Amino acid sequence: MAWFNLESLAVLLSLGYLVLAVRENSFCWYLAFFSTSIYVYIFATVSLYMESFLNVYYMGMAVYGWYQWKRAGLQGVGCEICRWPPSWHLLIICAVFVGSLISAQMLQAYTDARFPFLDSFTTWGSIVATVMVARKVLENWFYWLVIDALSIIIFVDRELYQTALMFVLYLILAAIGYYNWRKIYRKESTNASGGLVAEMEALEKSE
Repeated sequence: MAWFNLESLAVLLSLGYLVLAVRENSFCWYLAFFSTSIYVYIFATVSLYMESFLNVYYMGMAVYGWYQWKRAGLQGVGCEICRWPPSWHLLIICAVFVGSLISAQMLQAYTDARFPFLDSFTTWGSIVATVMVARKVLENWFYWLVIDALSIIIFVDRELYQTALMFVLYLILAAIGYYNWRKIYRKESTNASGGLVAEMEALEKSE
C-alpha cells in the first residue's frame, strides 16, 4: 500500500484544521469540510458506519462553525470563547452514554460494525464536542482528549495507521488548544470587565 494515498490527504487536511482551530483561525472550517468529505468514504469502506455518519455531520458543522466564528454575536463579528456550567456537562455526558448504548445495540443487531459501543460513544461524543467548538466553548478540549484516545484503539484495529497517528497528534494539540483558548478567554474576560467598569464610571460622571 502506498504511503501517500487518500487517507494521507485526509490526515493532512485534518491536522491543518486542528492547528488553525487551536489558533482560533476561522479558515480551519474550510479544511474541516474537505477532510471530512474524504473520511465519509474511507470509514464506510472499513465498516465503521458510525464514523462515516459522523463525518457527514462534520461537513454540515464545518459550514455552521464558519458562520459562528465569522458572523455570529451581537456585533456580527463572530462569537467569543465561553464556558458552560458543570450541570450542562453532566447532562451531556449522561446523554452521550445512553445514546451510545442504544446505537451500539442497533449496530450489533443489524450491521457488521466493529467496536459498536466505542464507535457509538466516540461518535455521539464528537457530535456534542463539535457543537462546542463551533460555539467556542472552552471545555470542548477535555471532551476531545477522551474521544481521541478511544478513537486510536478503533483505528489501529482497522489498520488505519495514519489516522491513528493523527489522533495521537490530536491528543497533544487538544492539550495545547485548551491552554491557548483559556489564555484568550481570560484576556477577553478581563477586557470585558474593564469595559464595564469604564461604562459605569462614565455614567456616574454624567450624573
